[in-house]
Amino acid sequence: MARSERPGGVVPLIGLLLAIGGGVLLIAGVATYAVVSTTLSDQHITVSEDADYFAGEHVDQPWEAYAEADVIAEHASEMADGKTYAELPRDDPRRESVMTASFLQASLFTSVVAFGVAALAAGIGILFTLTGISLRRVARAQAP
Repeated sequence: MARSERPGGVVPLIGLLLAIGGGVLLIAGVATYAVVSTTLSDQHITVSEDADYFAGEHVDQPWEAYAEADVIAEHASEMADGKTYAELPRDDPRRESVMTASFLQASLFTSVVAFGVAALAAGIGILFTLTGISLRRVARAQAP
């Protein structure tokens, strides 16, 4: 029995799946970026005035979160004479403040990573969509 093929074969189908998957990744990436930005903004954090960059800015973007995390690390280091939370003796009264600073810094760095993953997903989504569209166009152009 002869095999009947649809016009264009499997390449247009792969292109369609790539384009759809890319669209989903793009939407998910943009939505995640927006949610992280909004959630971070709702915390009403302002970059410290002594920050090297973005001093006085409202934190709702990854560069602002990074700048504030950097300043928190500097302040904690100054407060603890260059020691980390783990290096301070258990009975040191500064230990709790350094621990809080460490948690705040880690939370801000986590938001920076979340922004990065969201941007990566959106970027991959764009590439997948363009690749899918290109595959479909090439298949259409080469169809008999």
